[in-house]
Amino acid sequence: MISFDDFILQDDSPIYLQIIQYVKRGIVSGAIENGEEMISRRALSALLGVNPNTIQKAYHMLEEEGIIYSRTGAKSCVEVDEAMKESIRRTLLSQDTLKWVQSMKQMGVSMEEALELCREVWE
Repeated sequence: MISFDDFILQDDSPIYLQIIQYVKRGIVSGAIENGEEMISRRALSALLGVNPNTIQKAYHMLEEEGIIYSRTGAKSCVEVDEAMKESIRRTLLSQDTLKWVQSMKQMGVSMEEALELCREVWE
């Protein structure tokens, strides 16, 4: 079962989006595997101290994206193949890179300077 013990709520985005990102990043990193059970909506709501409708919205969106599947009266499970995992990975990387590039541009940083900073941080 997927653990949310290390999930930390942030103030900068809606909770349901944070849950979706947590699951996607877990899938990409290998911490969450295909076929793994999601924690129940009610249990996750209690664990995070948030409204059950927030959890329902996150799970519903994950279902719409084809990342989890649910059956009435049964647990929700992750269902991703390698192509879906790679698609999620590319999307996450693109989103993170876009935020970084926009921040660098806003501060007047040149591409060369940004790439050098990236190299320094990488190493």
